[in-house]
Amino acid sequence: MTWEYLGYIASVFLVISLMMSNVVKLRWFNLTGCICFAVYGVMIEAWPVALTNGLLALVNSYHLVKLHRV
Repeated sequence: MTWEYLGYIASVFLVISLMMSNVVKLRWFNLTGCICFAVYGVMIEAWPVALTNGLLALVNSYHLVKLHRV
């Protein structure tokens, strides 16, 4: 597998997340895309991509926990 495919998969997840009307589904799809992009960034040594998406994954996780508690 080339790492470029992981970048495309991450992009698909992010685009799908933006089409969700349900906030929980949006967060899950976005979280998956962010994790894929963070791994992709690490693998191609694009540290701004890895760091930004790692932080966004944490933000999505925080909001999912917050939504689960309500």
